[in-house]
Amino acid sequence: MVVPKKAKKFGGSSSHQKAMMRNLAISLFENRRVITTLPKANLLRSLVDKLITIAKKDTLASRRNCISLLGGNTDAVRKLFNEVAPGMHAKSSGFTRIVKYKKRLGDGAQLVLMELVE
Repeated sequence: MVVPKKAKKFGGSSSHQKAMMRNLAISLFENRRVITTLPKANLLRSLVDKLITIAKKDTLASRRNCISLLGGNTDAVRKLFNEVAPGMHAKSSGFTRIVKYKKRLGDGAQLVLMELVE
């Protein structure tokens, strides 16, 4: 089992971490907001900013690049290119907002509400 050495581990292998970030990004694009823990949201922010920057070009190569980064989920990529990226065209960064929500009852982890800035 390969575990990330320098980045946050989140318990599990690097493939599990990539799948978790991919699923969080897909949920964020489909629902415009997602509730998660603070460390996961900070890591997710870099992936989402990268995807939106790629999607702003709106070429076939950029669509294929986003499909590969999102694990072949064409519905999320379609929503990213048709709804999310056109609204972010004037911005160069700051596509997401992280708002502290509450503490989780089980372990006291800080939950946050991560949403796309319109």
